[in-house]
Amino acid sequence: MSLIRGTSLQGYSELVTALGADPGPLLAAAGIAAEAAGHHDRFVRYRSVVTAVEAAAVTTGAPDFGRLLALRQGLDILGPLAAAARTAPTTGQAFRAVHRYLALYSPAIVVPIDRIPGTGHVRLRFEIAVPGLPAHRQITELSVAATVRAFRMVIGPDFVPLSVHLPHDALAPEAEYRSYFTCPVRFAEPYAGFLLRADDLARPLRSDSAVHEVVQQYLTSLTGDFTGGRVSGPVRTLVRRLLPAGSLDRDLIAGHLCLHPRTLQRRLAAEGTTFAALVDDVRREEAERWLRDTDMPMGRLAGLLGYSEQSVLTRSCHRWFGVSGTLHRQARR
Repeated sequence: MSLIRGTSLQGYSELVTALGADPGPLLAAAGIAAEAAGHHDRFVRYRSVVTAVEAAAVTTGAPDFGRLLALRQGLDILGPLAAAARTAPTTGQAFRAVHRYLALYSPAIVVPIDRIPGTGHVRLRFEIAVPGLPAHRQITELSVAATVRAFRMVIGPDFVPLSVHLPHDALAPEAEYRSYFTCPVRFAEPYAGFLLRADDLARPLRSDSAVHEVVQQYLTSLTGDFTGGRVSGPVRTLVRRLLPAGSLDRDLIAGHLCLHPRTLQRRLAAEGTTFAALVDDVRREEAERWLRDTDMPMGRLAGLLGYSEQSVLTRSCHRWFGVSGTLHRQARR
């Protein structure tokens, strides 16, 4: 069961009320105690947060509910992780600290930052390591918008991404997205996140090295309670990230995790699964999401799932869903 801090819903009740609805029944239906919403010391199920946010968008009739909620949240929702970011010497080190200790906020979230070869650009991706989530477009927009907002709080209000990328079709007129993010926004993309300049990560901050060291020591002392030791979660994350490249195999994943392939195989077996089963499961989840949330052509979807031919995707859809991808898309809508 993947959890997240109650601060992930900071501002939720106030926003729902402002939009003319009652947040109490929505939280109760999602299995969230009203007093947990907005509190750092309370954990709630990640699935419950998805349910509460998606239901609020429907109930209030606000297609931009996730983005509106992000405006009510700051870096402080991360608790002591915010201190680690604010006391770092540069913006890059600030967000590396957040990435390193993010499991303390939620083990369900992964936010990798990587350089794009041949450019001066860096890509930040927002990934959810929870299998089988229902439709979660509002949560995705909330998360990306809140991350952009966090960058502005650390770097400065002048920070503007080069582009924002969302893995679903637009939920509102595209002009509203551009106005909100003040940059180009692209939809039905392979990942959720945004591009920024590499120079943005080198900006100096008003750091306090002594405090930063103490905060990191404190966070390190806590991480053992949250990271567990299971390897299937990181494998799923890497598989999802590498699928579009089409060069996915067990040895490659093992190398990324600094494990021998046979060691990876044994650890997955101990967790009751195999590498092939995880790859197939991730492909099924990604296919379900793309078919549900976008009008992407089947040929392009096959490529994003790492298949060399569309016919392979067709056979997989029959195996997963009992019908073709096109019919499954129609049924899900």
